[in-house]
Amino acid sequence: MRRLFLATITVTVAAACLSVAASAQTVLKVATSADVKVLDPIWSGAYVTRNYGYMVYDTLFAVDDKFQVRPQMVDSWTTSPDGLTWTFKLRDGLAWHDGQPVTAEDCVASLKRWSARDSMGQRIAAILSEYRVVDARTFQIVLKEKFGPLLDALGRPSVVVPFMMPKKVAETDPFKQIDVYTGSGPFILKQDEWKPGEKMVFIKNTKYKPRAEPASGLAGGKVVGVDRVEWLSIPDVETQVNALSNGEIDMLDSLDFDHLPMMEKTKGVQILRRAVSNQYVFRMNWRTPPFNDVRVRRAVAYALSQEEFLQASVGNPAYYRTCKAMFTCGSPLESTAGMEGLLDGNAAKAKALLAEAKYDGTPIVIPQPTDLQSIRQLAPVAKAQLERAGFKVEVLPMDWQSMNARLEKKGPPSEGGWNAFGTGWSQMDILNPLTTAFLIATCDKARAGWPCDEKLEELRGKFAQANTLAEQKASADAVQTYAMQVVTHIPLGEWFAVGAARSNVTFPQPLPPVPVFWGITKK
Repeated sequence: MRRLFLATITVTVAAACLSVAASAQTVLKVATSADVKVLDPIWSGAYVTRNYGYMVYDTLFAVDDKFQVRPQMVDSWTTSPDGLTWTFKLRDGLAWHDGQPVTAEDCVASLKRWSARDSMGQRIAAILSEYRVVDARTFQIVLKEKFGPLLDALGRPSVVVPFMMPKKVAETDPFKQIDVYTGSGPFILKQDEWKPGEKMVFIKNTKYKPRAEPASGLAGGKVVGVDRVEWLSIPDVETQVNALSNGEIDMLDSLDFDHLPMMEKTKGVQILRRAVSNQYVFRMNWRTPPFNDVRVRRAVAYALSQEEFLQASVGNPAYYRTCKAMFTCGSPLESTAGMEGLLDGNAAKAKALLAEAKYDGTPIVIPQPTDLQSIRQLAPVAKAQLERAGFKVEVLPMDWQSMNARLEKKGPPSEGGWNAFGTGWSQMDILNPLTTAFLIATCDKARAGWPCDEKLEELRGKFAQANTLAEQKASADAVQTYAMQVVTHIPLGEWFAVGAARSNVTFPQPLPPVPVFWGITKK
Protein backbone atom coordinates (compact mmCIF):
# COMPACT_ATOMS: atom_id res chain seq x y z
CA MET A 1 0.00 0.00 0.00
CA ARG A 2 2.89 2.34 0.90
CA ARG A 3 4.52 1.65 -2.50
CA LEU A 4 1.28 2.50 -4.28
CA PHE A 5 1.01 5.72 -2.26
CA LEU A 6 4.61 6.71 -3.10
CA ALA A 7 4.07 5.86 -6.75
CA THR A 8 0.99 8.04 -6.78
CA ILE A 9 2.95 10.92 -5.24
CA THR A 10 5.73 10.46 -7.81
CA VAL A 11 3.30 10.55 -10.73
CA THR A 12 1.50 13.56 -9.28
CA VAL A 13 4.75 15.48 -8.74
CA ALA A 14 5.99 14.58 -12.22
CA ALA A 15 2.75 15.77 -13.77
CA ALA A 16 2.96 18.99 -11.78
CA CYS A 17 6.54 19.53 -12.96
CA LEU A 18 5.50 19.01 -16.57
CA SER A 19 2.66 21.46 -16.09
CA VAL A 20 5.01 24.09 -14.62
CA ALA A 21 7.53 23.52 -17.44
CA ALA A 22 4.78 23.93 -20.04
CA SER A 23 3.44 27.08 -18.39
CA ALA A 24 6.97 28.48 -18.13
CA GLN A 25 7.25 28.52 -21.90
CA THR A 26 7.40 32.01 -23.35
CA VAL A 27 4.75 32.27 -26.06
CA LEU A 28 4.51 35.23 -28.44
CA LYS A 29 1.10 35.60 -30.09
CA VAL A 30 1.10 37.67 -33.27
CA ALA A 31 -1.73 38.81 -35.54
CA THR A 32 -0.15 38.74 -39.00
CA SER A 33 -0.95 41.04 -41.89
CA ALA A 34 -1.99 38.09 -44.06
CA ASP A 35 -2.53 34.36 -43.84
CA VAL A 36 0.27 32.10 -45.06
CA LYS A 37 -1.11 30.09 -47.95
CA VAL A 38 2.14 28.90 -49.54
CA LEU A 39 5.11 27.34 -47.69
CA ASP A 40 7.61 27.67 -50.54
CA PRO A 41 9.40 31.06 -50.38
CA ILE A 42 11.19 30.38 -53.67
CA TRP A 43 7.96 29.62 -55.53
CA SER A 44 5.85 32.43 -54.02
CA GLY A 45 6.47 36.17 -54.08
CA ALA A 46 4.07 36.94 -51.21
CA TYR A 47 5.68 38.99 -48.45
CA VAL A 48 4.07 36.86 -45.74
CA THR A 49 5.66 33.76 -47.31
CA ARG A 50 9.01 35.59 -47.32
CA ASN A 51 8.49 36.34 -43.61
CA TYR A 52 7.74 32.67 -42.99
CA GLY A 53 10.95 31.80 -44.84
CA TYR A 54 13.05 33.85 -42.42
CA MET A 55 11.59 31.84 -39.53
CA VAL A 56 12.43 28.41 -40.90
CA TYR A 57 15.38 28.87 -43.28
CA ASP A 58 18.76 30.59 -43.24
CA THR A 59 20.76 32.43 -45.90
CA LEU A 60 24.36 32.47 -47.06
CA PHE A 61 24.55 36.25 -46.67
CA ALA A 62 22.27 38.94 -45.26
CA VAL A 63 22.05 42.74 -45.19
CA ASP A 64 22.64 44.72 -42.01
CA ASP A 65 20.85 47.90 -40.96
CA LYS A 66 23.16 49.94 -43.23
CA PHE A 67 22.23 47.85 -46.31
CA GLN A 68 25.70 46.27 -46.26
CA VAL A 69 25.98 42.58 -47.15
CA ARG A 70 27.35 40.42 -44.33
CA PRO A 71 28.09 36.66 -44.11
CA GLN A 72 25.42 34.54 -42.45
CA MET A 73 25.81 30.80 -43.08
CA VAL A 74 29.12 31.54 -44.79
CA ASP A 75 32.25 31.62 -42.63
CA SER A 76 34.69 32.96 -45.22
CA TRP A 77 34.99 33.55 -48.95
CA THR A 78 37.59 34.47 -51.53
CA THR A 79 37.59 35.73 -55.11
CA SER A 80 40.10 34.79 -57.77
CA PRO A 81 42.25 37.62 -59.25
CA ASP A 82 40.20 37.58 -62.47
CA GLY A 83 36.95 37.89 -60.50
CA LEU A 84 35.45 34.77 -62.06
CA THR A 85 35.81 32.15 -59.32
CA TRP A 86 34.18 32.73 -55.94
CA THR A 87 34.91 30.25 -53.15
CA PHE A 88 32.63 29.99 -50.11
CA LYS A 89 33.23 28.07 -46.89
CA LEU A 90 30.28 27.37 -44.59
CA ARG A 91 30.31 27.92 -40.85
CA ASP A 92 30.93 24.94 -38.63
CA GLY A 93 27.95 23.45 -36.80
CA LEU A 94 25.19 24.24 -39.30
CA ALA A 95 22.45 21.61 -39.21
CA TRP A 96 19.02 20.99 -40.67
CA HIS A 97 16.06 20.65 -38.33
CA ASP A 98 16.23 16.86 -38.72
CA GLY A 99 19.78 16.87 -37.34
CA GLN A 100 21.60 16.32 -40.64
CA PRO A 101 24.55 18.65 -41.35
CA VAL A 102 24.22 21.42 -43.91
CA THR A 103 26.55 20.68 -46.83
CA ALA A 104 27.95 22.48 -49.83
CA GLU A 105 25.82 20.24 -52.05
CA ASP A 106 22.69 21.48 -50.29
CA CYS A 107 23.68 25.08 -50.96
CA VAL A 108 24.48 24.48 -54.62
CA ALA A 109 21.13 22.77 -55.18
CA SER A 110 19.36 25.64 -53.39
CA LEU A 111 21.10 28.27 -55.51
CA LYS A 112 20.18 26.46 -58.71
CA ARG A 113 16.50 26.41 -57.77
CA TRP A 114 16.49 30.02 -56.59
CA SER A 115 18.21 31.29 -59.74
CA ALA A 116 15.36 29.97 -61.89
CA ARG A 117 12.86 32.19 -60.03
CA ASP A 118 14.75 35.39 -59.24
CA SER A 119 15.82 38.20 -61.59
CA MET A 120 19.33 38.48 -60.13
CA GLY A 121 19.60 34.70 -60.00
CA GLN A 122 18.72 34.54 -63.67
CA ARG A 123 21.50 37.03 -64.42
CA ILE A 124 23.95 34.75 -62.61
CA ALA A 125 22.64 31.67 -64.42
CA ALA A 126 23.18 33.38 -67.79
CA ILE A 127 26.92 33.84 -67.13
CA LEU A 128 27.51 30.74 -64.99
CA SER A 129 30.24 28.33 -66.00
CA GLU A 130 29.61 25.87 -63.16
CA TYR A 131 28.95 25.29 -59.49
CA ARG A 132 31.80 23.28 -58.04
CA VAL A 133 31.65 21.36 -54.74
CA VAL A 134 35.12 21.37 -53.19
CA ASP A 135 34.36 19.52 -49.96
CA ALA A 136 31.49 19.07 -47.50
CA ARG A 137 31.66 22.71 -46.36
CA THR A 138 33.13 24.45 -49.41
CA PHE A 139 31.73 25.27 -52.85
CA GLN A 140 32.58 27.56 -55.73
CA ILE A 141 30.64 29.69 -58.19
CA VAL A 142 32.59 29.86 -61.43
CA LEU A 143 31.49 32.57 -63.88
CA LYS A 144 32.15 33.20 -67.55
CA GLU A 145 32.29 36.95 -66.96
CA LYS A 146 32.46 39.25 -63.96
CA PHE A 147 29.30 39.92 -61.97
CA GLY A 148 29.94 42.77 -59.56
CA PRO A 149 26.83 42.43 -57.35
CA LEU A 150 27.24 38.69 -56.70
CA LEU A 151 27.23 39.10 -52.91
CA ASP A 152 24.24 41.44 -53.16
CA ALA A 153 22.43 38.68 -55.03
CA LEU A 154 23.32 36.00 -52.48
CA GLY A 155 22.27 38.37 -49.69
CA ARG A 156 19.07 39.51 -51.39
CA PRO A 157 16.83 40.48 -48.48
CA SER A 158 13.39 40.25 -50.05
CA VAL A 159 11.50 38.53 -52.83
CA VAL A 160 13.01 36.23 -53.95
CA VAL A 161 15.30 35.48 -50.96
CA PRO A 162 17.87 32.73 -51.67
CA PHE A 163 16.97 30.56 -48.68
CA MET A 164 19.02 27.40 -48.26
CA MET A 165 17.22 24.02 -48.27
CA PRO A 166 18.33 20.38 -48.09
CA LYS A 167 19.48 19.02 -51.44
CA LYS A 168 16.55 16.60 -51.82
CA VAL A 169 14.10 19.44 -51.25
CA ALA A 170 15.97 21.96 -53.39
CA GLU A 171 15.95 19.54 -56.33
CA THR A 172 12.18 20.10 -56.62
CA ASP A 173 11.20 21.68 -59.94
CA PRO A 174 11.40 25.45 -59.29
CA PHE A 175 8.00 25.87 -60.92
CA LYS A 176 6.39 23.41 -58.53
CA GLN A 177 5.93 23.88 -54.79
CA ILE A 178 8.02 21.93 -52.30
CA ASP A 179 6.19 19.62 -49.89
CA VAL A 180 8.92 19.10 -47.26
CA TYR A 181 9.63 22.08 -45.00
CA THR A 182 12.94 21.27 -43.35
CA GLY A 183 15.15 24.31 -42.80
CA SER A 184 18.19 25.21 -40.72
CA GLY A 185 16.87 28.51 -39.35
CA PRO A 186 16.23 29.70 -35.80
CA PHE A 187 12.65 28.37 -35.66
CA ILE A 188 10.99 25.06 -36.53
CA LEU A 189 7.53 24.93 -38.08
CA LYS A 190 5.07 22.84 -36.05
CA GLN A 191 3.40 21.44 -39.11
CA ASP A 192 1.00 19.34 -37.01
CA GLU A 193 -0.40 22.55 -35.50
CA TRP A 194 -0.72 24.50 -38.73
CA LYS A 195 -4.34 25.38 -39.43
CA PRO A 196 -4.55 27.44 -42.66
CA GLY A 197 -6.70 30.51 -42.18
CA GLU A 198 -6.38 30.23 -38.40
CA LYS A 199 -2.95 29.59 -36.88
CA MET A 200 0.68 28.81 -37.67
CA VAL A 201 3.05 27.75 -34.88
CA PHE A 202 6.85 27.90 -34.62
CA ILE A 203 9.06 26.63 -31.82
CA LYS A 204 12.59 27.66 -30.97
CA ASN A 205 15.30 25.64 -32.68
CA THR A 206 17.36 24.86 -29.58
CA LYS A 207 20.19 23.45 -31.72
CA TYR A 208 20.54 26.57 -33.88
CA LYS A 209 24.02 28.11 -33.70
CA PRO A 210 23.81 31.92 -33.99
CA ARG A 211 26.68 33.99 -35.29
CA ALA A 212 28.83 35.60 -32.62
CA GLU A 213 28.32 39.23 -33.67
CA PRO A 214 25.23 41.22 -32.58
CA ALA A 215 22.16 41.18 -34.78
CA SER A 216 21.90 44.05 -37.27
CA GLY A 217 19.11 44.24 -39.82
CA LEU A 218 18.80 40.70 -41.15
CA ALA A 219 22.45 39.89 -40.41
CA GLY A 220 24.39 38.90 -37.30
CA GLY A 221 23.45 36.62 -34.44
CA LYS A 222 19.89 35.29 -34.64
CA VAL A 223 19.36 34.80 -30.91
CA VAL A 224 15.85 33.58 -30.14
CA GLY A 225 14.38 34.89 -26.88
CA VAL A 226 11.00 33.12 -26.87
CA ASP A 227 10.09 29.43 -26.89
CA ARG A 228 7.10 29.56 -29.18
CA VAL A 229 5.65 31.98 -31.73
CA GLU A 230 2.03 31.73 -32.84
CA TRP A 231 0.95 33.54 -35.99
CA LEU A 232 -2.79 34.13 -35.79
CA SER A 233 -5.00 34.96 -38.76
CA ILE A 234 -7.45 37.68 -37.65
CA PRO A 235 -8.83 39.28 -40.83
CA ASP A 236 -10.95 41.96 -39.13
CA VAL A 237 -8.83 44.98 -38.18
CA GLU A 238 -11.09 46.03 -35.32
CA THR A 239 -10.81 42.56 -33.81
CA GLN A 240 -7.02 42.71 -34.11
CA VAL A 241 -6.79 46.07 -32.38
CA ASN A 242 -9.16 45.05 -29.58
CA ALA A 243 -7.23 41.81 -29.01
CA LEU A 244 -3.97 43.74 -28.61
CA SER A 245 -5.55 46.38 -26.38
CA ASN A 246 -6.97 43.67 -24.11
CA GLY A 247 -3.71 41.73 -23.93
CA GLU A 248 -5.14 38.69 -25.74
CA ILE A 249 -2.31 38.88 -28.25
CA ASP A 250 1.19 40.33 -27.99
CA MET A 251 1.77 41.95 -31.34
CA LEU A 252 0.33 43.22 -34.63
CA ASP A 253 2.97 42.95 -37.33
CA SER A 254 1.11 45.60 -39.34
CA LEU A 255 -1.08 48.45 -38.13
CA ASP A 256 -3.14 50.55 -40.52
CA PHE A 257 -2.77 54.32 -40.23
CA ASP A 258 -6.48 54.82 -39.52
CA HIS A 259 -6.03 53.11 -36.15
CA LEU A 260 -2.61 54.55 -35.37
CA PRO A 261 -3.80 57.63 -33.38
CA MET A 262 -5.97 55.45 -31.13
CA MET A 263 -3.23 52.88 -30.52
CA GLU A 264 -0.70 55.60 -29.71
CA LYS A 265 -2.92 56.51 -26.74
CA THR A 266 -3.65 52.95 -25.58
CA LYS A 267 -2.11 52.06 -22.23
CA GLY A 268 0.26 49.11 -22.29
CA VAL A 269 0.83 49.33 -26.08
CA GLN A 270 3.93 50.48 -27.98
CA ILE A 271 4.10 51.52 -31.64
CA LEU A 272 6.70 49.78 -33.83
CA ARG A 273 8.15 51.68 -36.78
CA ARG A 274 10.32 49.86 -39.29
CA ALA A 275 13.59 51.57 -40.18
CA VAL A 276 13.25 50.85 -43.90
CA SER A 277 10.72 52.54 -46.12
CA ASN A 278 8.17 51.48 -48.70
CA GLN A 279 7.73 53.23 -52.02
CA TYR A 280 4.46 54.09 -53.74
CA VAL A 281 4.64 53.89 -57.54
CA PHE A 282 2.43 54.62 -60.54
CA ARG A 283 2.66 52.09 -63.37
CA MET A 284 1.35 52.52 -66.92
CA ASN A 285 0.48 49.97 -69.61
CA TRP A 286 2.83 50.38 -72.56
CA ARG A 287 0.83 48.04 -74.78
CA THR A 288 -2.38 50.02 -75.21
CA PRO A 289 -3.23 53.68 -76.01
CA PRO A 290 -2.65 56.27 -74.80
CA PHE A 291 0.38 55.09 -72.81
CA ASN A 292 1.98 53.39 -75.81
CA ASP A 293 3.09 56.96 -76.63
CA VAL A 294 6.10 58.07 -74.57
CA ARG A 295 4.89 61.69 -74.69
CA VAL A 296 1.73 60.73 -72.83
CA ARG A 297 3.73 58.80 -70.25
CA ARG A 298 5.98 61.82 -69.82
CA ALA A 299 2.92 64.00 -69.36
CA VAL A 300 1.98 61.86 -66.35
CA ALA A 301 5.48 62.25 -64.89
CA TYR A 302 5.07 66.04 -65.06
CA ALA A 303 1.46 66.06 -63.83
CA LEU A 304 1.84 64.01 -60.65
CA SER A 305 3.01 65.36 -57.29
CA GLN A 306 3.95 63.17 -54.32
CA GLU A 307 2.65 65.06 -51.26
CA GLU A 308 -1.05 64.53 -52.02
CA PHE A 309 -0.57 60.78 -52.42
CA LEU A 310 1.26 60.55 -49.10
CA GLN A 311 -1.19 62.73 -47.22
CA ALA A 312 -4.18 60.73 -48.47
CA SER A 313 -2.60 57.31 -47.86
CA VAL A 314 -0.66 57.91 -44.64
CA GLY A 315 -1.72 61.27 -43.26
CA ASN A 316 0.90 61.70 -40.55
CA PRO A 317 4.12 63.32 -41.87
CA ALA A 318 6.08 61.49 -39.18
CA TYR A 319 5.55 58.31 -41.18
CA TYR A 320 6.14 59.46 -44.75
CA ARG A 321 8.57 61.47 -46.87
CA THR A 322 8.64 62.83 -50.39
CA CYS A 323 11.46 61.20 -52.34
CA LYS A 324 12.20 61.25 -56.05
CA ALA A 325 14.94 58.61 -55.83
CA MET A 326 13.93 55.53 -57.79
CA PHE A 327 16.19 53.35 -55.61
CA THR A 328 14.81 55.02 -52.46
CA CYS A 329 16.09 57.64 -50.07
CA GLY A 330 18.60 56.53 -47.47
CA SER A 331 19.94 53.74 -49.66
CA PRO A 332 23.47 53.52 -51.13
CA LEU A 333 22.16 54.36 -54.62
CA GLU A 334 19.92 57.29 -53.65
CA SER A 335 19.86 59.90 -56.44
CA THR A 336 17.63 62.45 -58.16
CA ALA A 337 19.34 61.98 -61.54
CA GLY A 338 16.86 62.48 -64.37
CA MET A 339 14.13 63.83 -62.07
CA GLU A 340 14.56 67.53 -62.84
CA GLY A 341 11.15 69.17 -63.35
CA LEU A 342 9.25 65.92 -62.83
CA LEU A 343 6.75 65.11 -60.07
CA ASP A 344 6.07 68.79 -59.41
CA GLY A 345 2.42 68.85 -60.44
CA ASN A 346 3.19 70.81 -63.63
CA ALA A 347 -0.22 70.64 -65.29
CA ALA A 348 0.73 73.15 -68.00
CA LYS A 349 3.71 71.08 -69.18
CA ALA A 350 1.57 67.94 -69.11
CA LYS A 351 -1.16 69.60 -71.20
CA ALA A 352 1.41 70.69 -73.79
CA LEU A 353 2.69 67.11 -74.14
CA LEU A 354 -0.87 65.78 -74.46
CA ALA A 355 -1.57 68.29 -77.23
CA GLU A 356 1.63 67.27 -79.02
CA ALA A 357 0.63 63.60 -78.75
CA LYS A 358 -2.93 64.44 -79.91
CA TYR A 359 -4.50 62.75 -76.91
CA ASP A 360 -8.17 62.30 -77.86
CA GLY A 361 -9.71 62.30 -74.40
CA THR A 362 -10.15 58.54 -74.14
CA PRO A 363 -10.65 57.77 -70.41
CA ILE A 364 -7.69 56.37 -68.51
CA VAL A 365 -8.89 53.27 -66.64
CA ILE A 366 -7.28 52.83 -63.20
CA PRO A 367 -8.24 49.83 -61.01
CA GLN A 368 -8.53 50.62 -57.29
CA PRO A 369 -8.11 47.93 -54.58
CA THR A 370 -10.74 48.92 -52.03
CA ASP A 371 -9.75 46.23 -49.51
CA LEU A 372 -6.04 47.14 -49.27
CA GLN A 373 -5.72 50.15 -47.00
CA SER A 374 -2.07 50.90 -47.77
CA ILE A 375 -2.67 51.64 -51.48
CA ARG A 376 -6.43 52.18 -51.92
CA GLN A 377 -6.11 55.99 -52.01
CA LEU A 378 -3.58 56.05 -54.85
CA ALA A 379 -6.15 55.77 -57.64
CA PRO A 380 -8.43 58.63 -56.47
CA VAL A 381 -5.48 60.98 -55.97
CA ALA A 382 -4.07 60.08 -59.39
CA LYS A 383 -7.47 60.78 -60.92
CA ALA A 384 -7.62 64.28 -59.42
CA GLN A 385 -4.07 65.19 -60.46
CA LEU A 386 -4.35 63.78 -63.96
CA GLU A 387 -7.67 65.50 -64.62
CA ARG A 388 -6.08 68.83 -63.71
CA ALA A 389 -3.58 68.11 -66.48
CA GLY A 390 -6.25 67.37 -69.10
CA PHE A 391 -6.69 63.60 -68.84
CA LYS A 392 -10.05 61.93 -68.51
CA VAL A 393 -9.89 59.24 -65.83
CA GLU A 394 -12.14 56.37 -64.77
CA VAL A 395 -11.43 54.65 -61.44
CA LEU A 396 -12.66 51.05 -61.15
CA PRO A 397 -13.10 49.97 -57.50
CA MET A 398 -12.56 46.25 -56.88
CA ASP A 399 -10.98 43.88 -54.37
CA TRP A 400 -7.24 43.20 -54.49
CA GLN A 401 -7.60 39.68 -55.82
CA SER A 402 -9.79 40.87 -58.71
CA MET A 403 -7.36 43.68 -59.44
CA ASN A 404 -4.44 41.26 -59.67
CA ALA A 405 -6.38 39.13 -62.13
CA ARG A 406 -7.18 42.19 -64.23
CA LEU A 407 -3.57 43.34 -64.27
CA GLU A 408 -2.59 40.11 -66.01
CA LYS A 409 -4.75 41.01 -69.04
CA LYS A 410 -2.79 42.65 -71.82
CA GLY A 411 -5.73 43.87 -73.89
CA PRO A 412 -7.36 47.32 -73.72
CA PRO A 413 -9.84 48.25 -70.98
CA SER A 414 -12.74 47.45 -73.34
CA GLU A 415 -11.54 43.83 -73.23
CA GLY A 416 -11.07 43.72 -69.46
CA GLY A 417 -7.63 45.34 -69.42
CA TRP A 418 -6.36 48.54 -67.80
CA ASN A 419 -4.29 51.67 -68.44
CA ALA A 420 -2.51 52.40 -65.16
CA PHE A 421 -2.45 51.51 -61.48
CA GLY A 422 -0.84 52.50 -58.19
CA THR A 423 0.94 50.07 -55.90
CA GLY A 424 3.78 49.86 -53.41
CA TRP A 425 7.11 48.08 -52.96
CA SER A 426 9.27 47.42 -49.93
CA GLN A 427 12.53 49.36 -50.05
CA MET A 428 14.33 46.01 -49.75
CA ASP A 429 13.02 44.98 -53.19
CA ILE A 430 14.09 48.08 -55.12
CA LEU A 431 17.62 48.87 -53.96
CA ASN A 432 19.24 48.60 -57.40
CA PRO A 433 18.45 48.31 -61.14
CA LEU A 434 18.53 44.51 -61.11
CA THR A 435 16.13 43.92 -58.23
CA THR A 436 13.63 46.62 -59.21
CA ALA A 437 11.01 44.56 -61.03
CA PHE A 438 9.34 47.49 -62.80
CA LEU A 439 12.63 48.27 -64.58
CA ILE A 440 12.60 44.98 -66.44
CA ALA A 441 11.92 46.00 -70.05
CA THR A 442 11.71 42.63 -71.82
CA CYS A 443 8.33 43.23 -73.46
CA ASP A 444 5.82 40.44 -72.81
CA LYS A 445 8.19 38.81 -70.29
CA ALA A 446 8.21 41.94 -68.11
CA ARG A 447 5.86 42.66 -65.21
CA ALA A 448 2.35 44.03 -65.76
CA GLY A 449 2.86 47.17 -67.83
CA TRP A 450 5.18 45.31 -70.22
CA PRO A 451 7.88 47.90 -71.02
CA CYS A 452 9.83 47.00 -74.12
CA ASP A 453 13.19 48.74 -74.45
CA GLU A 454 16.53 47.21 -75.46
CA LYS A 455 18.59 50.20 -74.33
CA LEU A 456 17.21 49.97 -70.81
CA GLU A 457 18.11 46.28 -70.66
CA GLU A 458 21.63 47.15 -71.82
CA LEU A 459 21.96 49.74 -69.07
CA ARG A 460 20.76 47.26 -66.47
CA GLY A 461 23.33 44.80 -67.81
CA LYS A 462 26.09 47.38 -67.32
CA PHE A 463 25.12 47.66 -63.66
CA ALA A 464 25.83 43.95 -63.33
CA GLN A 465 29.40 44.60 -64.50
CA ALA A 466 30.06 47.39 -61.97
CA ASN A 467 32.51 46.31 -59.27
CA THR A 468 32.85 49.30 -56.95
CA LEU A 469 30.18 51.38 -55.22
CA ALA A 470 31.21 54.40 -57.30
CA GLU A 471 30.75 52.40 -60.50
CA GLN A 472 27.40 51.11 -59.27
CA LYS A 473 26.18 54.63 -58.43
CA ALA A 474 27.16 55.95 -61.86
CA SER A 475 25.45 53.01 -63.55
CA ALA A 476 22.32 53.33 -61.40
CA ASP A 477 22.10 57.04 -62.22
CA ALA A 478 22.21 56.21 -65.92
CA VAL A 479 19.44 53.64 -65.50
CA GLN A 480 17.25 56.00 -63.49
CA THR A 481 17.74 58.89 -65.93
CA TYR A 482 16.81 56.77 -68.93
CA ALA A 483 13.95 55.02 -67.15
CA MET A 484 12.35 58.40 -66.42
CA GLN A 485 12.82 59.44 -70.05
CA VAL A 486 10.86 56.44 -71.27
CA VAL A 487 8.82 56.28 -68.02
CA THR A 488 8.74 52.68 -66.86
CA HIS A 489 7.09 53.76 -63.58
CA ILE A 490 6.91 56.83 -61.37
CA PRO A 491 7.90 56.97 -57.67
CA LEU A 492 5.17 58.61 -55.60
CA GLY A 493 7.01 58.99 -52.30
CA GLU A 494 7.81 56.74 -49.36
CA TRP A 495 6.21 55.67 -46.11
CA PHE A 496 7.23 53.66 -43.08
CA ALA A 497 5.21 50.64 -42.07
CA VAL A 498 4.12 50.48 -38.45
CA GLY A 499 3.06 47.70 -36.13
CA ALA A 500 2.13 47.58 -32.47
CA ALA A 501 2.92 45.39 -29.48
CA ARG A 502 2.33 45.08 -25.77
CA SER A 503 4.78 47.06 -23.64
CA ASN A 504 6.21 43.92 -22.03
CA VAL A 505 7.70 42.81 -25.37
CA THR A 506 11.14 44.14 -26.31
CA PHE A 507 12.56 44.37 -29.82
CA PRO A 508 15.99 44.95 -31.37
CA GLN A 509 16.60 48.54 -32.42
CA PRO A 510 16.40 49.62 -35.12
CA LEU A 511 13.74 47.13 -36.13
CA PRO A 512 14.81 44.71 -38.88
CA PRO A 513 13.50 45.58 -42.36
CA VAL A 514 10.99 42.71 -42.38
CA PRO A 515 9.08 41.11 -39.48
CA VAL A 516 11.50 38.56 -38.03
CA PHE A 517 11.28 37.12 -34.53
CA TRP A 518 14.81 36.60 -33.27
CA GLY A 519 16.08 39.23 -30.82
CA ILE A 520 12.59 39.57 -29.29
CA THR A 521 11.95 38.94 -25.60
CA LYS A 522 8.77 38.92 -23.54
CA LYS A 523 8.55 39.59 -19.79
